Amino acid sequence: ALILFTCIPTAVHGCDFAQPACGAAADGDVILGIMLPCHQKVTALHERVKPERFHCSDFDLESFILSLATIHEIEEINAAGFLPGVRLGYLMCDTCSYASKALQSVEHMLAVNTSLTVKCDYTNSTPTVKIILGGLYSEVSIAYLDIHFLAFQYVSCSILCLYQLSGTSSSPELSDKTRYPVFMRTIPSDIHQTKALAKMMLYFDWNWVGVVYGDDDYGRAAFQSFFWDAEENGVCLAFQEVLPHYLDHSEREHRIRQIALQIRSSSAQVVVLILRAELVNAIFQEMIRTNTSRTWVASDSWSSSWSLAQMDGINTIGDILGFTFIAGKSELFDNYLKNLAATPGGHNLFIEKYKHIRFNCTPECFSNTKAFPHRIAVWAVANALKKLLKCNNSSCSGEINFPPWKLLQELKNIEFQLEDQIFSFDENGDFVNGYDLVMWEEGSQHRRLRRIGKYHISNGQIELLVKHFNWISTVNNTTPRSRCSQRCAPGSVKKILNVSCCYNCTLCVEGTYSDDWDLHVCKKCPNGTWSLKGWTECGPRWESFLRWRDPHPISMLAAAVFGILLLFVVFVIFLVHRDSAPMKKAEVRLSCVMMAGLGVSFASVICLMGRPSVHLCQARQVMYAMGFTLCVSCILVKAYRTFLAFLPFSQITHRQLHKLYKPPVIILVLTSLQGVICLLWLLFDSPDIDDTPPSPQSMVRLIQCSEGATFIGFGVMLGYIALLALVCFLLAFKGRKVPQEFSETGYIIFSMLMYLFVWVCFIPVYITRDEKRTPAQASAILVSTYGIIFCHFVPRCYRALRGPETDVFERILRRCGLAKCPNLESDTEINIDIQTPEPVSTT
Repeated sequence: ALILFTCIPTAVHGCDFAQPACGAAADGDVILGIMLPCHQKVTALHERVKPERFHCSDFDLESFILSLATIHEIEEINAAGFLPGVRLGYLMCDTCSYASKALQSVEHMLAVNTSLTVKCDYTNSTPTVKIILGGLYSEVSIAYLDIHFLAFQYVSCSILCLYQLSGTSSSPELSDKTRYPVFMRTIPSDIHQTKALAKMMLYFDWNWVGVVYGDDDYGRAAFQSFFWDAEENGVCLAFQEVLPHYLDHSEREHRIRQIALQIRSSSAQVVVLILRAELVNAIFQEMIRTNTSRTWVASDSWSSSWSLAQMDGINTIGDILGFTFIAGKSELFDNYLKNLAATPGGHNLFIEKYKHIRFNCTPECFSNTKAFPHRIAVWAVANALKKLLKCNNSSCSGEINFPPWKLLQELKNIEFQLEDQIFSFDENGDFVNGYDLVMWEEGSQHRRLRRIGKYHISNGQIELLVKHFNWISTVNNTTPRSRCSQRCAPGSVKKILNVSCCYNCTLCVEGTYSDDWDLHVCKKCPNGTWSLKGWTECGPRWESFLRWRDPHPISMLAAAVFGILLLFVVFVIFLVHRDSAPMKKAEVRLSCVMMAGLGVSFASVICLMGRPSVHLCQARQVMYAMGFTLCVSCILVKAYRTFLAFLPFSQITHRQLHKLYKPPVIILVLTSLQGVICLLWLLFDSPDIDDTPPSPQSMVRLIQCSEGATFIGFGVMLGYIALLALVCFLLAFKGRKVPQEFSETGYIIFSMLMYLFVWVCFIPVYITRDEKRTPAQASAILVSTYGIIFCHFVPRCYRALRGPETDVFERILRRCGLAKCPNLESDTEINIDIQTPEPVSTT
């Protein structure tokens, strides 16, 4: 651009440029310049070695329609008399989609204006072309705006008068008013478009996308803006490829194949194309050739391209979505295109080419949504002129020969209405009316555009206008997925791998939680609450103890109460039948003491239920220890009596052992020893509430008794009872061969074995299962207590209730042949007259 600038001022003095003729023009009081491409490219660029006229090829129907839309609106304004007494004219030059060609066209306009002479005083004459409408591409606009900038900086006045109003140049760079103060546009900046693209990715849950952008001012700026917006919305780029549009045919084809290979090899299923339509066409051709399907996101430069929608095989490449500028359909413009002719008094060299191509067009030829911003641009200029020229309903009193900067000044401040929409410029000279979200729906062979939503610039949100639309590239018409990793559900968080969108999902550990998708860090539970692994919320731990309403405590409580009632029934039977032979043999007084001990044991089971307290923890163990010790002590007396009565000893040994047989003393001493054990236990290592912190893997706060810090007292207490039971078992086992009519040894052996077995099984459960300690002890107490009832009392009750039997008691004693024998019904001795002096074997 700098080289061209240095040559332009000498053009009228013989600079060797062939003056390019513009393609269309019409005379008027105020001339508007139109700088839009009618052709897609300039031929043989790589062969240029000297300044010469550019040769254009590939007539661009869609771009030419934009020029026609501009001309049509100028004619409509003139026909409507919007500016009374003032006629708008135009001068349209073909830029051929190339910046250098556009600069040649600008030179032609300036030459017409005779403004190449370095002159800043517009007192006597002003430029004819007041403003340029265009260009189509940001690169073109930036190129000749840079010349204006250089001229302003180095010549100290705006010698080129390049005041510009564009309907398609959307590069964010053009919003920089320090560099481009004379540029305005009737579309939003790409800053908003890239925000819209990023919001669309977020809306459809796409966080792993590829980008291909053009190596020009528009592509680079839009990509950089999209990169920042994508990062803010959690969207990562799987790849980013740049595609120069100026490469010659062979080099471009090679680069297209490289990019196509990158697209095919990437796991990203969504690809954003920030490119000109002709470059998109080349990529799509390669995709069709290789049968590659993706979801394509279009930038505004090709989102409404009719030529791409008509490509052969376009239906095989997948879904296409994009944003275009909010547009309205104009039937007047469609009718104008159907009956196209040059402006009366003017000329248009391109109309014949258009008419030749138009015969093969579908209605999309006449409904190009890109035409709308260019029509708005004309109306914006007309409204600014109406104010500048002081027009009323009948005339315009202002000076027509005004300097261009005055028109620019009015443009910045106008607000006007067109097709029920209000338009104005912001402080950067941009429109901010938002975008339409369009989807390219599948037709019979080609695609048609369907408006499915909007992007509101004011709040940065996407609004879908269509709830259900057909996805092409997915099964069951579901939304396409394009994620590096699956989303992390609540209860888990991301563990980042290489980029932020690639991660593993890990469950939140105990005491932490995540309550939303795709969180990076687990939240800590507030005080007083807890969570388990993978939870989505925290809650208070619930207390666990044997509640009265729970099934297990109810069953054990019923068993204890039933046991007490059973003991009461047995007690009554014993009292009623105390004089019967079975009761005499069972020792009523001794049995009643046993019943009292068993009753206390049953009561201790009741104390095991409910919420524990310190006093309850102490009482229940002492109750069981004293009650069951009392019962076992009585059983030991019975076993010892049988041991003395029926086993042969020498007279000396017999008398010594008999001296020890004092039931009240034995019971009192054995029970008192247990009392001493319990007292020492309470004094030095008393039972208390267990305050051990709950397990991190549990939501249960176990409320139970701790049997002391060291469990020594608890162990000694149980060990003492087990020792007594073992002595009972050994004494009974020694006298197991006594006559069956009298013997209780079998019941003693079985009941003590049952007790020992139950409590041996209780020990590992108590040690390894904290939450089962209390139920296990309650169950052990019930089983061992019921074992004694059914072994020692139920058989006696049965015999007493069955009726009188032959009293074999004395017959057995006589048959034993013992001169002296302990009185089995009382604690005194009896003398028996026997004929046989020697004792006989009990067998």
